[in-house]
Amino acid sequence: MDLFAYKSLLFLLSFIGCCAAQDILPDGPLDAVLGKNVTIATLLDKPVYAFIIWNFNDGKEQTNIATAGPEGLKVNAPYEGRVSINRTNGNLFLSSLKSEDNGDYSISILTTDGSTKTAEIKLRVLEPVSKATITSNLPEAIEHNSTVILTCTAKGSFLKFGWLNKTAPIVANTRITIKDGETSSTLTITDVLRSDLVGPIYCTAANKLETEKSAAFNLTVFYGPDEVKVTPSNPSQYIKVGSNFSLSCSASSDPPATFVWYRNQTMLENEGPVLRLETIEKLGLAREMAEYSCSAKNAKTGRTVPSTGVSFVAMEPISGVKITGPTATLIAGNNTANLSCQATAGTVTTRTWMKDGKPLTASSRLVFSADMSSMMIKPLQKEDNGEYTCELANRVTTEKASYKMVVNYGPEPAEVKGEDAVEVNDPVKMECAAVSVPPATYTWKFNGTLTKVTTAQYVIEKAVYKNTGTYTCEARNSVTGKTTTKAHNLSVKEEGALDEGLSDGAIAGIVIAVLVALGAAIGLIIYCRQKVPVESPY
Repeated sequence: MDLFAYKSLLFLLSFIGCCAAQDILPDGPLDAVLGKNVTIATLLDKPVYAFIIWNFNDGKEQTNIATAGPEGLKVNAPYEGRVSINRTNGNLFLSSLKSEDNGDYSISILTTDGSTKTAEIKLRVLEPVSKATITSNLPEAIEHNSTVILTCTAKGSFLKFGWLNKTAPIVANTRITIKDGETSSTLTITDVLRSDLVGPIYCTAANKLETEKSAAFNLTVFYGPDEVKVTPSNPSQYIKVGSNFSLSCSASSDPPATFVWYRNQTMLENEGPVLRLETIEKLGLAREMAEYSCSAKNAKTGRTVPSTGVSFVAMEPISGVKITGPTATLIAGNNTANLSCQATAGTVTTRTWMKDGKPLTASSRLVFSADMSSMMIKPLQKEDNGEYTCELANRVTTEKASYKMVVNYGPEPAEVKGEDAVEVNDPVKMECAAVSVPPATYTWKFNGTLTKVTTAQYVIEKAVYKNTGTYTCEARNSVTGKTTTKAHNLSVKEEGALDEGLSDGAIAGIVIAVLVALGAAIGLIIYCRQKVPVESPY
């Protein structure tokens, strides 16, 4: 096709409006980024055509971009090197977009039978989104007092703005307003709170193709002091003299508050958030009950807030507790014991005596002094063995001392455990026991003759007939000098003589079963006779 024919075809197509078909292109507008590439895609799939012609209209005049026909692709000079047409579907590819590429793009498809279809779509070339920046009207703010205005500016086309606190969107309310413009957005916070800008704060600027996020923005909101309190809030009224006790004053405040301490509303010579008992003692003020409080001041907000008070007094602790008691050997029934409990320092308000962890009470043998500082046990018995504890207490301390009392007694009557009868070659073990303090020593006699066994156990590995006889255990307490004996008879029998038949329990079970069965049979006979009628002899 020569140049004249080509231009004539374009002129002819420019007047064909009645054959337009909007099913060729999707709905617009189509957005693309300045400097990047775009493909204006059709809705066609392998159309049959003689020519595909793409034109551009900037609102002033229409310009041919390119034509695809039998002789190939012809690109108009201003678009050479930037344009191509996909001959399979008619898509127009346009590279290195310029701001002048904003406008309407039309496609005309001329078929071999002479019919024409035309469609149009608007292309918007958007400036890239960039330089999203937050600025503030204040370098710092005071809670409840300041109005903060943050402005977000950005470059780009068709911008929409958003505000974020960390990742959560900031929404308008009675104190927060947001106003958007074409290239900026303003966030206004009235009577700002510390929580409003805990951040970091971000703003976003976006259009349909791109989103730009600002750098993190932080604004200090000074606040407080709030929640001024003394810890511990409820200390014991009595504090141990010389202890590591202290009061701490705290407040929620930015910048951190400074603190002043008071005793009965009079300022103390103490700096900082901690008031130590040591400081009060050095001032000579610890031994009288008093109320202590603090106040917190914020240099930025100018606020001073007092705490509630706490009261206490320092008391000397009990120390050096000791029990004194008998040092001689004690024997049950023969001796008396006196125990005394004293402390070297501190005022004792209560005394408690215990034995083996259980409280002691006065009895016919146990007598306490009027102030409970001593006790007497007369006479001592074996039950008096154990650990005695004295507990001294006042408002600030509880101290204990212990004394272990050993009362010697026994031995009590001995007991021997073992078999009465065994068979030849059976092992034999007899064990003798007698309660005694200190533990008893043991000797054994066989048929009245002393043996060499001096332990609580008498063991025979294999019994023989001559082991039959009487074994006597003797237990002796070396301190009390007392002895006790116990005899035990052993019979050695021939093998098989002690084989067991039915056990006593089995025999008893059989007897019971027989009696039950017999009773049931008798009952059945009586029942049947009552049911059979007896004829009268008359």
